[in-house]
Amino acid sequence: MDEEILFSMIKEKNIRELRPILAAMNAVDIAHLFNDVSKEDLPILFRLLPKDLAADTFVEMDTDMQHLLISSFSDRELRLILEELFIDDTVDIIEEMPANVVKRILNQSDAESRKTINEILQYPEDSAGSLMTIEYVTLRKDMTVKDAFDTIRKTGVDKETIYTCYVTDHQKYLQGIVTVKTLLLSKDNTLIKDIMETNIIHIDTHTDKEEVAKLFSKYSFLAMPVVDKEGRLVGIITVDDAMDVIEDEATEDITKLAGVTPADKPYLKTSIWQIWANRVPWLLFLMVGATFTGMIIRKYESTLAVSIALTAFIPMLMDTGGNASSQASVTVIRGLALDELEFKDIGKILWKETRLSILLGGTLSVACFIKLMAIDQLFRIPHGYIIAAAVCVTMFITIMVAKIIGGTLPLFAKLLKLDPAVVANPFITTMVDAVSLIIYCNVTILLLRPLGVL
Repeated sequence: MDEEILFSMIKEKNIRELRPILAAMNAVDIAHLFNDVSKEDLPILFRLLPKDLAADTFVEMDTDMQHLLISSFSDRELRLILEELFIDDTVDIIEEMPANVVKRILNQSDAESRKTINEILQYPEDSAGSLMTIEYVTLRKDMTVKDAFDTIRKTGVDKETIYTCYVTDHQKYLQGIVTVKTLLLSKDNTLIKDIMETNIIHIDTHTDKEEVAKLFSKYSFLAMPVVDKEGRLVGIITVDDAMDVIEDEATEDITKLAGVTPADKPYLKTSIWQIWANRVPWLLFLMVGATFTGMIIRKYESTLAVSIALTAFIPMLMDTGGNASSQASVTVIRGLALDELEFKDIGKILWKETRLSILLGGTLSVACFIKLMAIDQLFRIPHGYIIAAAVCVTMFITIMVAKIIGGTLPLFAKLLKLDPAVVANPFITTMVDAVSLIIYCNVTILLLRPLGVL
């Protein structure tokens, strides 16, 4: 239904028509709709939702909206919502809430849930343990398919997923997995041990969540078991949680590539002071980096003073070098993120980027020479052809150096346990700017000195 019609109903307080419309909507769409609802109307509209849909919608809301609703809930309402939430969703909400709200949530949770929540909260923030849920279906290998379906029907209603079932012994050691598809295609009297998959890919509770996301992407899993150090099954991670990690990591890398410290909140909900704090360190660093380029220009001031045309082409050379290095670095960073590249591939990367830089450098240098002659008309000024040659030779060498720096620096960052995205644009661009200036000035000296100009 058109959002304008819905907002009209909300404005008119048309509860009778709103209730069935909201009940038929998807939780994600409802959460999106509630983003534009006033603080006064939000609790009223939320209470119109059926219990299970209300819980799903609550999970999809941003932290500020959740906080607002919790503040408006009675203890009974909060308890009912918590009963419908999966444990991992409850943990995610708790991690974003202030201490007084956390205390209230824990007080309204049952003793078993409270114990589980506290256990999950003890895991490092970036670990698999912090992502997992304990709501999964377990089977025994001596069960029959019929027994398995009886167990799924009895316990599956409260589980986050029932498609993949986990076979454990009485001490919770993971012995195998079996999918509902396999169960459906097997006879009722077939034993689980005869159809379960024993070659299990699992993760440890302290596995980094970025590595978890890579495994989901590599194997196309819907869920993955999490075991403790002794191999006992303690939880599972589902694909929706892995997708959240992939989105967070991608957002973090994009912001770092742009020279911005990642923020925890959406842009419109982040204060200007927080944005200032995220951006100013990088701008200060780049300002200091620009100081080095200024020092290089001052050092070669007499060379550049020979012709104003020499100074005019500095921005073009620096920008071209920066763009060339960015192309190489982004490609390598993506390869590192997808585990397509490792440090041992540095020789292959150098060989490929060197050949590529010759092709690109040659193409751009020829195009640049034509531009300098036809558009900038350097042939009209003294030594114009030599200046054009200096610019084009510098461009060729700069592109070669920029490609090598951009292709290898992320590899060295990875080797040193640094985030390759951090060293990408700010560090590489600053380095390439300085190198391109040095190359330009020395090439100019090399070509103009024999003419007695310098």
